Amino acid sequence: MRTPAEHRKGIALMLGATLCWATAGVLVRNMEVTDGWKITFWRSFFMTVFMLLVLAYRYGSGGIWQRIRAMGWPGVLTGMLFAGMMISFILALSLTTVANTLVVGSISPFVAAVCGYLFLGEKVAPRTWCAMMIAIAGIVIMFFDALSGSGWAGNLIALCIPIGFGANVVLLRKHRHAIDMMPSVLLAGIFSTLVALPFALPLAVSAADLGLISVMGVLQLAIGLLLMMAAVPYLASAEIGLLSILEIVFGTLSVWLFVGERPSQAALVGGGMVIAALIVNEIAGLRPVTT
Repeated sequence: MRTPAEHRKGIALMLGATLCWATAGVLVRNMEVTDGWKITFWRSFFMTVFMLLVLAYRYGSGGIWQRIRAMGWPGVLTGMLFAGMMISFILALSLTTVANTLVVGSISPFVAAVCGYLFLGEKVAPRTWCAMMIAIAGIVIMFFDALSGSGWAGNLIALCIPIGFGANVVLLRKHRHAIDMMPSVLLAGIFSTLVALPFALPLAVSAADLGLISVMGVLQLAIGLLLMMAAVPYLASAEIGLLSILEIVFGTLSVWLFVGERPSQAALVGGGMVIAALIVNEIAGLRPVTT
């Protein structure tokens, strides 16, 4: 049974994760480089270096490989899913607005809830199913808006994010007691770096951009993922997904305030429907539950 203190700890960890993730839009929009593959390569590279240092400190330089082997196929699959989400996010940002990328990604709670129900037997409250329907309607409005312009490709790529998120939450929840999955974040960085490398050549970027990308790799990505993984033992799959909506709130507001990227009217309407449904659902469910 989860105690109230553990539940609050899980919420605090997820809040920290979303604050980290939400910095991506402002950082990307302040870069000169616009090539999504270059950003993906360097962000993944800095994340990989940071995770090597973290794991070496925690396990010793000789213990990293043993920890990776101990994860087995669940850890490798988790790393691949994280890598796919990382690549999809940056490519989506290069093809559509930050608001569209974040709000399309906001169906992550629903994917996580459905996957948790199907594969872990975690019950989904009726209010959550209602929130799903409202949010899907909001996503449909966003897609109709995108079809009239050039944002449809970015929206489709952004759909890879919630799919990967939901699958990863299930894997992390399923193996949280038996396997230390922290090294999967290192694998994600390695996989993403290798995939992006041939498309990112030549690798040259300005020193200023390299500084911003290094912040993305360490703060926005690595620390954000580590905080989410730390929250997994204390929250159900649906709760993890629902708390991730704060990335949309923080991310959209930050680029609006600091970059001046105002969402389209349809994106505001559709995004507002998604966010309202998710917030009402989470407020109604903020109470200790058993796992």
